[in-house]
Amino acid sequence: MFRYTLMRLGIFVGCLVVVWGLVYSGIAPRGLGDSNYMWVVLLALVISAPISFVVLRGERDRASAQVVARVDRARANLERNRSQEDEVLDEASPGARSQPS
Repeated sequence: MFRYTLMRLGIFVGCLVVVWGLVYSGIAPRGLGDSNYMWVVLLALVISAPISFVVLRGERDRASAQVVARVDRARANLERNRSQEDEVLDEASPGARSQPS
């Protein structure tokens, strides 16, 4: 996940540099008044998002698989802990579960 984040940040920074150059060379329009910095950042975000979506597809799938594996391990550990607690309760009071409350 860290690798994917760094790659995504790298694509954004690259787009930011390109947009900054285009705006200050006069090819791309400048923002209104003092909003030029915000304009450059927003334009870089809009351009970098689809590029990241296409270019980083494989890396995103690998990161997703890692997250799914961690969640599955956590669920398995939680279920194992629940079953151990049930076994301890069953051993401590074998008749307690069969009696109605």
